[in-house]
Amino acid sequence: MTAAIAALAPEPSPASEPAKIALSGIGKRFSRDKEATEFEVLKDIDLTASEGEFISIVGPSGCGKSTILKLISGLMRPSSGHVMVDGQTVTESPVGVGFMFQSDALLPWATVSENIAIGIDLGNAGQEDRQGRISALIRLVGLQGFEHAYPASLSGGMKQRVALARTLAYEPSVFLMDEPFGALDAQTKIILGREFLRIWSEHRKTVLFVTHDIVEAITMADRVIVMSRGPGKIIADFSIDLERPRDFVQTRATREFAEIYEKVWGKLMAGTR
Repeated sequence: MTAAIAALAPEPSPASEPAKIALSGIGKRFSRDKEATEFEVLKDIDLTASEGEFISIVGPSGCGKSTILKLISGLMRPSSGHVMVDGQTVTESPVGVGFMFQSDALLPWATVSENIAIGIDLGNAGQEDRQGRISALIRLVGLQGFEHAYPASLSGGMKQRVALARTLAYEPSVFLMDEPFGALDAQTKIILGREFLRIWSEHRKTVLFVTHDIVEAITMADRVIVMSRGPGKIIADFSIDLERPRDFVQTRATREFAEIYEKVWGKLMAGTR
């Protein structure tokens, strides 16, 4: 049934200057039980992201936010519609797409340096000055002195720093981030949020950032996408015109921030009814 549905949608023609990411008419269904009864997770999703754009996605649990990232990464196929990265339809994991999960997913038997090296090994930037690149990334995320430490000896925030460095080592042109700071305490979340904003400001890669935290979503993004309860639909797309660079704490104290928060919160509440 899924294959038949996917076959109904015509494949879009790539534009002369395609969006970095384009989702067109996306639907996704899953089997609910052994009888293969299907339930709909996503419906009629149209979304584009430009080169260097930072987009946050918020919505109720179960609305399909993480599923969108998995479709873009090629880990899943849509039941209907098409996903395109760099003008090419996604049929497998696209080159240059990095995925950072909520859990750090580090190899417990590998050191900080060895975990970061995995990103270099998987990437396409070559192996030149491998150790130099690892050392530079360790400095970038503030883990000097922990090069030979194992994950069991690191705090949760330090593990996420390693995961971020490993993703950066891959040198992706697209970052897919699925609540990467969701399990951290408030202080560590702010510290890592500041760190990632600083890194993003330097490199300006395309980011899709899934979060349940509206404050975090607004603080970081150029746009905030609001989704409804399942089957998930996009019910709002807010442009965040707050001045950059943004301070992860001070930005939240402004009147402009409060106005945006009220609008996003209102749409989110409407989408849960």
